[in-house]
Amino acid sequence: MIEALLPSAAATDAVPVYAVSPQTLQGVLTELPTSASGWVVANRFKAESGAVLAVPGEDGQVSAALFGLGEGNGAPLGAANLATALPAGIYRLASGFADPFAACLAFALGAYRFTQYKANGDEPAAQLAVPGEVDLDELGRIVSGVYLARDLINRPANDLGPEELAAAAGELARRHGAEFKVTVGEELLEANFPMIHAVGKASTRAPRLIDMRWGNAAHPRVTLVGKGVVFDTGGLDIKPSSSMLLMKKDMGGAANVLGLASMIMASGLKLHLRVLIPAVENAIAGNAFRPGDILPSRKGLSVEIGNTDAEGRLVLADALALADEESPELLIDMATLTGAARVALGPELSPFYTDDEGFADGFAAKGEAVTDPLWRMPLWKPYAAMLESKVADINHISSGPFGGSITAALFLARFVEKAEAWVHLDIYGWNPAPKPGRPLGGEAQGIRALYALLKDRYAA
Repeated sequence: MIEALLPSAAATDAVPVYAVSPQTLQGVLTELPTSASGWVVANRFKAESGAVLAVPGEDGQVSAALFGLGEGNGAPLGAANLATALPAGIYRLASGFADPFAACLAFALGAYRFTQYKANGDEPAAQLAVPGEVDLDELGRIVSGVYLARDLINRPANDLGPEELAAAAGELARRHGAEFKVTVGEELLEANFPMIHAVGKASTRAPRLIDMRWGNAAHPRVTLVGKGVVFDTGGLDIKPSSSMLLMKKDMGGAANVLGLASMIMASGLKLHLRVLIPAVENAIAGNAFRPGDILPSRKGLSVEIGNTDAEGRLVLADALALADEESPELLIDMATLTGAARVALGPELSPFYTDDEGFADGFAAKGEAVTDPLWRMPLWKPYAAMLESKVADINHISSGPFGGSITAALFLARFVEKAEAWVHLDIYGWNPAPKPGRPLGGEAQGIRALYALLKDRYAA
């Protein structure tokens, strides 16, 4: 259970929260003690979008709260401000909330805090009694998946190496009765994952491939692949220190597919789920792979290394090749893959690539519906010429500075042939500044939209 959310039974003595616009504010004030009007004027509360005001009663304790909608129904996830602006206590939604489920979700997303490493991290916080008409179980499934992704991304690399990431995946698998397997170190070569091994072998923490299966094998196959680079120095093409500061988040793709898998399994969707995570650290040592090296791949393609700081697509390629061998109905990969995606769309809007027109339309619509923003980018085939190599089957980076996110997607596409539909998400996995429902730090991106779409397709 998410601590910020309580069952409706807890609403007995809960403080009511009224959602108000500038037009409805005065009407709501007639339901409150006469002193409330003076308090509103004194605090210059005008029901602006996202504004929160706690109203004291005669005893000085909070007796009600006002939440501003502005001129519309409020900003998406705006109700998240309630979790951060209200004093500790139990609250309930009173009136004015057009979508109680969305308001509760926003509250829970805004209540998230990563305090694992703080001595005084468990300070009292506001809690929300979920209305009886809201599906608390479904709410919990979504929020738990988001929290899992955020927690994993926020953990520092010294405390989350390939082994610890595998342990987190294993715990999720055990919780839901999933099959679980890990291929470690030199076993990767024996099992034909040469690029995962090459990227991770320079680290003192052995690389590994995490493989989880869940559900009825007779159901449609859906496979999730997540980039699990627990820290990226850039390898021999070493990053400058300023670019290395956030590289604990380079396993954001893995964190997100685990968060999505948590939602899927908790909902019991009618699909056969497989989760593949190549977990590595891109470190520097005498045995590190080099620019100009030519690596074999599981697919059988030889890959020329243009830059060791583009390691994520290499480990993904081996995992995608494995996933593709089963011809899944849907193959989804997620990765914090390119800076080019951030240049194009910024940190909040996640680009996705697919040739499946039906999936693309539905996915974008779900992203808008659940406030999980996405933008389709083109798999522009002529740019594949930028990946040509004179000495190997393909170079893993483009020959010029243009279209970096597109060429990365085109590289991955070479390793997918049999899947009925393939979708690639180039996410950021991080909130560089706090916004309603999106605290500073690790973020789940795209998985609420994917879950909504998968629920429609494979409802239990």
